[in-house]
Amino acid sequence: GGTQMPDMVRKYSNKGVFTVYQIFLSVLLLLVGAVFIYTPGDIAATQVFGFDGAATSVSTWVIYGVIFVYYLIATVFPIDAIIGRIYPIFGAILLLSAVGVFIGMFVKGYPLLNLWDNWQSATFNYGEYFTAQHFIPVFFITVACGILSGFHSTQTAIISRTMKSEKQGRMTFYNMMILEGFIAMIWAAAAMGVYNLGLQEVNASLATGTVGIICRDLLGPVGGIIALLGVIVLPITSGDTALRSLRLSISDSLHIDQSSKPKRLGLSAIIFALVAVILVFAKSSPDGFNLLWRYFAWSNQTLSLFAFLGISVWMFENSKAKWVWIPLIPGAWYTFVTVTFIANAQIGFHIPWTPAYIIGVCAAVAYVAIIVWYGKKRAAR
Repeated sequence: GGTQMPDMVRKYSNKGVFTVYQIFLSVLLLLVGAVFIYTPGDIAATQVFGFDGAATSVSTWVIYGVIFVYYLIATVFPIDAIIGRIYPIFGAILLLSAVGVFIGMFVKGYPLLNLWDNWQSATFNYGEYFTAQHFIPVFFITVACGILSGFHSTQTAIISRTMKSEKQGRMTFYNMMILEGFIAMIWAAAAMGVYNLGLQEVNASLATGTVGIICRDLLGPVGGIIALLGVIVLPITSGDTALRSLRLSISDSLHIDQSSKPKRLGLSAIIFALVAVILVFAKSSPDGFNLLWRYFAWSNQTLSLFAFLGISVWMFENSKAKWVWIPLIPGAWYTFVTVTFIANAQIGFHIPWTPAYIIGVCAAVAYVAIIVWYGKKRAAR
């Protein structure tokens, strides 16, 4: 059981939309695999083992290689043989580290800002952050999975295949996403606290350094290492399922036999070769990771539009049209966000902001109009 998302999009759209979706899906899952080798690898290298994490260091590539090998094993072997056995351990580490950081913020009295506080008076100039770029749409692209994630829509099928009953769906999907939101807010609050404390090493460090400072300051050397393991595990649990989903999606869509390990390994080898090329570029180029993250974030949000399309058309076909505004509103908003961003961004068309906003609004209106028209057409059959 568990129909892959590409088959859902194919069922509730048309051939042209499905082809575009397949392209975005393949690109996104490749980028997820590369991003989630890079970030946990750098955190492990610099914060756990004390290496410099440089592209020229052998230690950096050894750590990347270990993650790479794990991803390959998780991609090739049956899900219950690897992922199903190790995920409970990963989940326990992640939850315990988040709880430790949450308690530590209150024990140490981290200074946190409320919405009604004077944000300009903080040690960190939040006002400059909000005005440095166009907050909308840049913020909604930068946060990526934190608000909406097309990547998560690709995981529903692979996770549903591990469930014994549909009754487990609410706990598995809905409740866990709420829990993930709390974990994200805990780490966001902790980051705000250390910046407001004005720690010099925080102001001079990259994101991976900030994570290490939070863990050690709140939980001490031993607890800090455990918390860091939780932070390292979090992206790894996304990277392995992303590459597995890519293999399954390609094999399902192109009807490639994956019944034996050699056949699964052959398709996986092609996928991992592409991931390796992306990873080497991102690590070797001075602006490589920033470029990788922007493309990843934008393609992730764009992919979610196809999920909203499928949900909306399904609701029209199943006499639930009165509730179709639930997927249409976020779908329209993120159409505006993604189109406006790529229209203006240097990685896109570099159009000035005003016409980029106009293009984004027009795209959002067209998105809603086309879905409503197509949904009603399908419902009338």
